[in-house]
Amino acid sequence: MIRTSNELSLLIDRAKKAACVAIDTEFVWEQTYYPSLGIVQMGIPDEEPHIIDIPAIEDVSPLGEIISDPNIVKILHDAQQDLTILRRTTGSLPKNIFDTRCAAGFVGLSSSISLSALLHEGININLSKTETRTDWLQRPLTEKQISYAMDDVRYLPELYNVLLSKARELDRDSWLAEELAQYDNPHLYQDNDPQEQFRRVKGSGRMESMKMAILRELAAWREEEARRRNCPRLWILPDEVLLSLVKQKPSSTTNVSSLKELSEKNRQRYGKMILQAIEKGIATPQNERPKLQEHQKDPESLGPRVDLALAYMKGKSMNAGIDPALLASRAEITAVVRNGADASPKYHRLLQGWRREFMGEELLQLLAGKLSISLDPKTGLPSLVMNESSQY
Repeated sequence: MIRTSNELSLLIDRAKKAACVAIDTEFVWEQTYYPSLGIVQMGIPDEEPHIIDIPAIEDVSPLGEIISDPNIVKILHDAQQDLTILRRTTGSLPKNIFDTRCAAGFVGLSSSISLSALLHEGININLSKTETRTDWLQRPLTEKQISYAMDDVRYLPELYNVLLSKARELDRDSWLAEELAQYDNPHLYQDNDPQEQFRRVKGSGRMESMKMAILRELAAWREEEARRRNCPRLWILPDEVLLSLVKQKPSSTTNVSSLKELSEKNRQRYGKMILQAIEKGIATPQNERPKLQEHQKDPESLGPRVDLALAYMKGKSMNAGIDPALLASRAEITAVVRNGADASPKYHRLLQGWRREFMGEELLQLLAGKLSISLDPKTGLPSLVMNESSQY
């Protein structure tokens, strides 16, 4: 295990000479707001995997030099959560990421496949998953735990080569590269806006605007307090207490002791801040309050049209060996169908980049009545045919 800053620096120096590096993380996330990183596994080609003991090392920023190096491919499986944790730990923004789970969706496999299943499918490796409930902050780690952690990166370089070769064979490497470029976006790793956290509270969308403004301020205060104390937001106040406070609307002149929704401990600790948040919500001008969610009344024909578009998407994807989940969700399909043939690419991911090339353009033609859906007699899957009137 790498336990000192000097050992980490030597490892990073070797990693900088590699074309690719496999990375994984193990963390604990039960009693904190942010995940508590226990170890980072690093696999350098032609070396045994390394375990970096994060709590033991005072300065782990050299690890960020690898994370942010655009010349080194970082291979991860289901990358976003690991990268978010590493961004916070090292202060460095990820560059040049290869997510094996994402890549699987372009080569005939599921884009939500587990690592163990992908290793079995891709390179016939069977992993033992015996340490999934390990406390990765406890020391010392057992040999069994260390072996389990090392195996999570041991085979990633080989898997990377297999998946990339397969994508090239299918002429989808450019599509894959476009999709993987999302991991270079800094916004992917930012904390959520505290002012938007109220939308996560069940029932918030049915409130009138003043109550929503109060809930917004209470939820934002709770989020910031949870971050400051590094504890789960519900440890500060549960949702039902926030909703009760919104309903009561106590003012700044209210005695803190009268806030019966709170325990005595929380009245003493948070009472004044809660009253300030409520007062701020009440004072929010009408034009700055959250808007009531408007539920657009769709025509009865929308549902069948969406189902038709989904059938087309699934048929085309299955025939091509691309996971439909990579393309679009039902909500995304619905949004395009609702806008019709004049849907703007600006507002629809499905009408941009490789998605438009693969399916989006044809969907617009389908919505315009230029194409129709039929069943391919060879595959039994839905496919598109050009309408006779569109040929002239």
